Amino acid sequence: MEQSSRNKRIYIVYGILTVLVIAGIIASICIGSVRIEPLELMKILFKGEGPDKSRSIIMNIRLPRMLMTCILGGGLAVSGFLLQTYFSNPIAGPYILGISSGSKMVVALVLIFIVGKKGTTSGLMLVTAAFIGALLATSFIILISTRVRNMAALLAAGIMIGYICSAITDFLIAFADDSDIVNLHSWSQGSFSGASMEGAITCIFIVGFALIMVLILSKSLDALRLGESYARSVGVNVRLARVLIILLSSLLAACVTAYAGPVSFIGIAVPFLMRQSMCSSKPIVLIPASFLAGAVFCMFSDIIARSLFAPMEINISAVTSLFGAPIVIFMIIRRRKRHEA
Repeated sequence: MEQSSRNKRIYIVYGILTVLVIAGIIASICIGSVRIEPLELMKILFKGEGPDKSRSIIMNIRLPRMLMTCILGGGLAVSGFLLQTYFSNPIAGPYILGISSGSKMVVALVLIFIVGKKGTTSGLMLVTAAFIGALLATSFIILISTRVRNMAALLAAGIMIGYICSAITDFLIAFADDSDIVNLHSWSQGSFSGASMEGAITCIFIVGFALIMVLILSKSLDALRLGESYARSVGVNVRLARVLIILLSSLLAACVTAYAGPVSFIGIAVPFLMRQSMCSSKPIVLIPASFLAGAVFCMFSDIIARSLFAPMEINISAVTSLFGAPIVIFMIIRRRKRHEA
């Protein structure tokens, strides 16, 4: 009876998420300085009919941006879920642990010293640079975790690593030539304003590959959440599983940072909300749900960021922090009460 009730809850949550994703897609394309009606959108997308101006806005600006917020928001939430599984802590996430800041630092180095001199770049170059930065930051966190067993101290160390990487990035930006590096400051704060269809396609392939690998890894993740001893007893190669978790979470966080800069709190808040909503800890259930919820969170945050003070656009991290930080505070309070009980 309890299992039936839980399954019903899962189906309801998935249904709500599907509706919200569709609503987010339509709203992302229709809302802007030039308003486009949903019927006009359908004609342009499915029949190729409509004003040239509207068609240009949709195909060159809003559709790529919608795709990137959807794909990267979902990827960031899955990255957070993987890190929370690895560290067995719901407050672990790519932004809190300094992984996004490490990616940002290496991407800034590439943009200033390679792109600034040669004048050319590619999405794969930026993703590779961000991936290297993410792995560097994660390696430091893992190294510290071998010496520090207290999770609060480990999270504090991750925050300090993030501050160090952000400080180095700020120094680089301060001395960068603005004429050579377009929108570097805006990107460093988190923004999807530079979205392009080429970048969106690259993101779809990278995040799609990573998501498939994470789903393949879901049985190992399910065993790991019950402890390493249990995972070994059911035949899981714990060392390989942990390496794959770090590589995949770093790749997902790196892809987001490379194209949009660091985006805060999605990686922490979304997996927590999905656990609470579905009353489940099973990775095969939570991974797709986290992806969909991350996409919804990121799409609607981006709509607010570019519409609230239009035509001026605020950084998306300001919006995600506004909604995500209270959730994290609630998580900490709830966790503390549970320990006291």
